[in-house]
Amino acid sequence: MNTINDVNRLLDDVLSLSGRTAGFSRETPLLGAIPELDSMAVVSLITTMEERFGITVDDDDVDGATFASVGSLVDFVERKLGR
Repeated sequence: MNTINDVNRLLDDVLSLSGRTAGFSRETPLLGAIPELDSMAVVSLITTMEERFGITVDDDDVDGATFASVGSLVDFVERKLGR
């Protein structure tokens, strides 16, 4: 599994970015940089991450830093997967 590709695909699907994530790297900022990423989208992303990656995300697990960049989101998913 290539986590960055999977996370980018997740972002593209949930936020309806029409393939824009193809150019995303670990350094790509998310919160505050992508208008589609609002509070409701964060909830949808968390729900979809749980379904796609088979993880459980507790309220205490998530803060703004989790969604700061593609890299921080990838790191979060990998921690939850035990990598």
